[in-house]
Order: sequence, then structure tokens, then C-alpha cells
Amino acid sequence: MASETAGAPMAGDIRSPSLRQRLSRLPLSFLVGAFLVALFVVVGFVSLFWTPYPEGALSVANRLKAPLTDGYMFGTDRMGRDVLSQVMAGARNSLFVSVISTLIALVPGVLLGLAAASARGLPQILLSRVADVGVALPGVLVALVVATAIGAGNLASIIAIVVWFVPLVSRVTIGPARQILAREFVEASYSYGRGRWFVLFRHVLPNIGPLIIVQGSVMFASAILIEASLSYLGVGAQRPTPSWGRLLNEALPLIDKAPSLMIFPGAAIMISVLGFNLLGDGLRTMLDPQQQSVSARIA
Repeated sequence: MASETAGAPMAGDIRSPSLRQRLSRLPLSFLVGAFLVALFVVVGFVSLFWTPYPEGALSVANRLKAPLTDGYMFGTDRMGRDVLSQVMAGARNSLFVSVISTLIALVPGVLLGLAAASARGLPQILLSRVADVGVALPGVLVALVVATAIGAGNLASIIAIVVWFVPLVSRVTIGPARQILAREFVEASYSYGRGRWFVLFRHVLPNIGPLIIVQGSVMFASAILIEASLSYLGVGAQRPTPSWGRLLNEALPLIDKAPSLMIFPGAAIMISVLGFNLLGDGLRTMLDPQQQSVSARIA
């Protein structure tokens, strides 16, 4: 009898799950996305201090080296610059532009969305329609027009991305904020004399916070794509600032002679965008109660 109960857990014996058990409960999309995003961030951070070769160093004697030749893992471009060093530095530039533009856009976008959700009458209609028009316009086209008007460079890319992101964040915020404002606890807060913005920041914003986090992850992916597109079209980052889009633009005339010049920056864009999209999908599954219930029923 004693041997049967020796291995059984005692009543009230609560053991915290191990790290392996905790990881097994996380969505696979979150784990894969987090790994790819971490890889992207680490490469960008390391490029601040080290690259195999100086990213802008020219070596005409070593131009158009094939990958894995003479110490060049990704080969060299038409000016003899190391492609791996430029791809690493391009990660740094994409990370900088995407982080700055997304963080800047989130603040006014959320504030405008909260204002539109809580307003009444004509202000509500005007704010909602402005958000609708901003979302309806093609993002890359809006960014291209803004960047062309401002002038080429990273600043133009950041401003262009922010101009497109603000109405997008507002549109995403309005619907869920209205749902929270219709709840009884919000009406009770108003009955106690609380002001509109107190209710928005105290009750509405915390409840839509997970949605904003997920949207921010998706916006990072969009920012990387837009920055690369603007650089490819010539209105984004300019030499000597490295950019994946600029690398694609410079490799286009040599696609038949050195296709690897397009493969490596293109793969970098694909991996980073895929990582943020998978991370956003995993966060949506973890933070959205409806998604959790659906996953539980499927399991």
C-alpha cells in the first residue's frame, strides 16, 4: 500500500510547470515568429559593432565574387562590397525605421481612435470617415507620394510610414473601443462622475491593449516592406546608408550574371516579415479569449 502511494502527489502539492511544459503550451506560430524576430534583432544589433568587412568598403579587384568564395560568404557586388556585411547593416536600418515609425504612429493613432469611438454626432462621423479614407488608400502609394514630396532618405521613409499607419491604427481601435464603451462597468464609471478621457484610459485602453500589441507586430512587418519598397524605388535610404531595398535595386541589372545579389536581401526581407507576421498570429492566439476557446475546442 505504501509503495502505491509513495509516488503519488500529496494533496495540496502544487508544482510549477517546467520551462519545457510552458513552452509546449505556447502556439507554434509564436515560437517560430519569436525566433525569427530575435534573429533579425540580433543581426541588426551586432551590425552596430561588427560586420565581416566594412559595409561600404570598395574592392574592384574582388567585384562579383560568388558566394563562399575567397572568404566572402554571400559574395560581393559589382563594386566589390561584401554582400553579407551589407545585408547585416540593412537589418539595422530596417529595424531602426520600422521601430521608430511604428512607435510614433501608435500614439496618435490610438488617441484618434479613442476620440472617434467616444465622440458623438458630427465629430464622430468626421473622425471615422478620415480613418476609413486613410485605410482605403494603398499604403505603398501613400508612402511613395509623401516620400517624394519630402525628399529621399530614412526621414522620408519614417514620415511616409507614419502618415499611412495613423489612420490604420485609428480604424483598428474604433470598433473594439466602442464595444468596451457599451459595457455596464463603463456606464457605472460615468455615473460616478468620471470624465470621458479618464474612462478611456482607465477602462477602455487596458481592454484593447492586447489588440494594439498584435496590430503593432503586424505593423512592424508592413514597415519593413514599405521601407524596402521606397528604397528600391529610389526615395528611401540612399548610399552610404545600407538598405535591403537598395540592394535589390542595384542587383536588378545583374540578375542573369549574379542572381545571389537579389536572393540574399530578398530572403532577409521575407524572413523578417514572416517572423513578425507569425509573432502577431501567435500573440493573437494567446491574448484573444475567443481564439483561445477555438483552439481549446479544436484540441
